[in-house]
Amino acid sequence: MADATPTGPTTSGGIVELRVHGVSGAGADQVLDRPHVHQVAGDRSGGFYRPRPGYPDSTGTDGVTLEAYRWSDLPSGTAVRTLSLVFLLPFMLCNVALWMRPANTASKRGFMALCRVLALTLTALYVLSIVGVALDLIAWRCMDTPSCLAGRSWLSWLGGRPPGLRLGVLALVPVGAIGLVWWLGARPSHSFDAFRTPSMSPSKHQLSAVGQWDGEPLVGRLRSVHVAAAFATLNGSLLAARASQHSSRVMVILLTATLAVLLSCLVLVTVVPSIDRAGPAPRVDSVFRGLRTITCGLTMLVIVHVVISPAPWPQGGSLPGYGATVAWLFVSQTVLVVALAVLVIWRRGSGQRRSPLRALGAPVFMTISAGLAVAFSAELVYRVADLLDREGTTADGLETSPPLAYKWAIFGFFLAVVTALLVAGLVTRMTRRGRRRAARAIVAADFPHAPPQAAARVRRVEQAVARARFTERLEPLSVVYAGLAALGLATSLLGLLQLLPGDVVQRYVGVPEDMVNFLIGSGSYVIAAILLGLVVGGIFAYRTALFRRYVGVLWDLGTFWPRAAHPFAPPCYAERAVPELAKRITYLVEQGQGVLLAGHSHGSVLLAATVLQLPTRITERVALLTYGSPLGRLYSRLFPAYADEPALREIGERVGWRWINLWRDTDPIGGWIFASHRPGETETLTGPAATVDRRLTDPQDVVPAPSDSVPPPLLGHWPCESQEAFTDAERDLTARLRPARG
Repeated sequence: MADATPTGPTTSGGIVELRVHGVSGAGADQVLDRPHVHQVAGDRSGGFYRPRPGYPDSTGTDGVTLEAYRWSDLPSGTAVRTLSLVFLLPFMLCNVALWMRPANTASKRGFMALCRVLALTLTALYVLSIVGVALDLIAWRCMDTPSCLAGRSWLSWLGGRPPGLRLGVLALVPVGAIGLVWWLGARPSHSFDAFRTPSMSPSKHQLSAVGQWDGEPLVGRLRSVHVAAAFATLNGSLLAARASQHSSRVMVILLTATLAVLLSCLVLVTVVPSIDRAGPAPRVDSVFRGLRTITCGLTMLVIVHVVISPAPWPQGGSLPGYGATVAWLFVSQTVLVVALAVLVIWRRGSGQRRSPLRALGAPVFMTISAGLAVAFSAELVYRVADLLDREGTTADGLETSPPLAYKWAIFGFFLAVVTALLVAGLVTRMTRRGRRRAARAIVAADFPHAPPQAAARVRRVEQAVARARFTERLEPLSVVYAGLAALGLATSLLGLLQLLPGDVVQRYVGVPEDMVNFLIGSGSYVIAAILLGLVVGGIFAYRTALFRRYVGVLWDLGTFWPRAAHPFAPPCYAERAVPELAKRITYLVEQGQGVLLAGHSHGSVLLAATVLQLPTRITERVALLTYGSPLGRLYSRLFPAYADEPALREIGERVGWRWINLWRDTDPIGGWIFASHRPGETETLTGPAATVDRRLTDPQDVVPAPSDSVPPPLLGHWPCESQEAFTDAERDLTARLRPARG
């Protein structure tokens, strides 16, 4: 970033209010609440804006200089990048799970090892799904069946050719798929070189590491390991098919080399600590690149061997060894998830905010990640099988039927989704009375003199408060769904025993086999609908404010954390945003300014990580205003090792407790940091932390103002820069900043 000298009315000794927006993706003019703005630093992806001088109302409250940091294009920007977030969603959730470890996990190294091995299984599953389509369904089954080739000129050109040639040619499809995610993982979304800053006495709390470290060396090493594992998975699939009918010295050598590569990948991500070494390490990096290069060369040898091997191939059935490989991978994922859950439960983090997800956040997100990856992979193979089988229904044809493990996976996923929805409906019903009772008490205290004609408006406010309180119910629901998804993965073991879902369910449960097959087909369409919904949401998330408001929460949460588990996850925008903010704040303070940081929603998280990186000489001239902040309500629960209460208290101490947090009861995302200050509640918190939170009444009234014809709107999670409470907080903090600077 090339800092530009401010052209506004800033003078030495003044105060700059630096606003950082949340996931709403608002423009700089909306954040500043001024129609005419211009950029003073940064670029199109992430830049700093100020009101244009000379226009009316170009300054803020009490003459404060206004400035906005717009970062919304860092995690998104183009449609290609947004769509990549959709298709790489399992990788992204897997990466987020690594950062959800409890504060006092018994073995940090063991926790990271389990997460990274699970990440490797996701890469292997990605390859196996492409292998299932290109090699099993098309090259092995369809091209060996005249009825499948009839009328398909795009396939018949290889029909009747030797199986080895068909497999060798179609192996280029998974090779290309591996190259695609390799390219996506290696392609930086932005050049971060200009935003690297030297260590500035970071906090002892680990949230300060977000955005400060250079993650590219670690991501590069992980990328090499995953590329090697991906090609080794392809090699193993080809060699397993070849070894089913033929064994030779060359085959043994290639198979041994493939197993050695897979074992090396496991060792490098679990045992070797050099993978986490900060900064470039030529010798270490050469080992990882060497493994990747060797595996790429090994893949070429395997394909050539499969093509030229003169030994006969087995006839009919599925690709030898493929179904068993898929089933064992599903079972391995189940075992790893259970081991991860046992590890975090054994020594869960302690703290003020305890919840089921606080202990099980990592295994829950990892299970959801694996479940989505399995569902997407199964849907791909199942849907292609259905398209290839002209006469059969729901991919049950003998020639092109997908492996049983995929059928069990779709069946398990469908049951997990349906059961979770039923449980969610039951929980909603059971908790509705309690939530509404609490909402009525809150609204009655806020509007004790509401006239009878405002009864309908009062009920809508009560409903909004009750809905906002449902956020806490999502935690146990996510645990329930993850448990069901893990059970669904475990049922893939039945595929190894060649047991059909319909036969098993009819024999032991009594549900007709036709009904089970119908449910499997329905589950396939449900997965397709989910994928379509993600694509549509991904396209419109950064083009339409309404879509971004709901979809952007997931994307910005996932891409905030550095890629430390899966290298094919979307890039981390905090690697630029946090150092860029730190550099700008440092520049302003060194120019003699006081800085009031104002962050809405996820912008408050960016500012929290930034404050923990700033040295004391800078934070002495900084104040913090957060509103709609998820730091206390979500982040302290989801990421207890990084955003726990001690870390939040250190933020307050660093800014001299010049910190005000505004929150509303109608907000389903943001909340209080330390104390709720609800009417009628007795607060036990004392000290400066008790002064941070300020509850806002929402709406401001339930009847129209004398000058208006409609009552004030419900704002919920929307920003509040135009409200009087925000102005009061600005005045309070700027008044505290001025004496501190004197």
